[in-house]
Amino acid sequence: MKNAITVSKEDYLKAILEAECEGQHVISATLAHWLAVSPPAVTMALKRLKRDGYVLVKNDGTIHLSAMGKETAYRTALRHHLIERMLSEIFGMEWYQVHDEAERLEHAVSPAFEAKLIEKLGEKGTCPHGNAVLPDSPARRKKRGLVSLAEAEEKTAYIVSSLYERDPKLLLFLHKLGIGPQAPVRLVTKNYDETVTVETRTGVATLGKPAAERVWVQAKR
Repeated sequence: MKNAITVSKEDYLKAILEAECEGQHVISATLAHWLAVSPPAVTMALKRLKRDGYVLVKNDGTIHLSAMGKETAYRTALRHHLIERMLSEIFGMEWYQVHDEAERLEHAVSPAFEAKLIEKLGEKGTCPHGNAVLPDSPARRKKRGLVSLAEAEEKTAYIVSSLYERDPKLLLFLHKLGIGPQAPVRLVTKNYDETVTVETRTGVATLGKPAAERVWVQAKR
């Protein structure tokens, strides 16, 4: 009989699935960065996940989920998504605060409570950051007509469609600049140092490339 899935295993599996959905080739270094853990910790975790049938590790070091691993990862991602929506839509919690709360609560949701959340909120909606249960790759976002602020056109008005949600400091930073879900933003200039100057409801601000790449917008119609 297999051991019950642990919080740590769920975190690793969800990170692998989300990275795959974003179009990344997942290796140990990817997980060490995403989960802020040491390389030896990743090595030990992967050994356990491989032993228990959740992951496959190829000869080139790439990590892939088994069918069981994908199912477990998706259920964790779904619970996270539902909790974010519950905190925002039912309790009115601010969009830039809900991700960390959902990270803590996602492991404690029972199947019965999960079913009630799905009944109440639905499984197909978007979270407060504008994302579905699983993130899209940049290529899929572009097919939907989205562009990152780093690639947007000068002198053009946009509406924020979605935000990278795994960095709470980034979310708070964007919130203070007036950049949030469905907020209007106008790209004023692209600067020589790869920063962008934008105009929001709170004023004019400059974003570095790492932040601008994590804000996806759609041209205002």
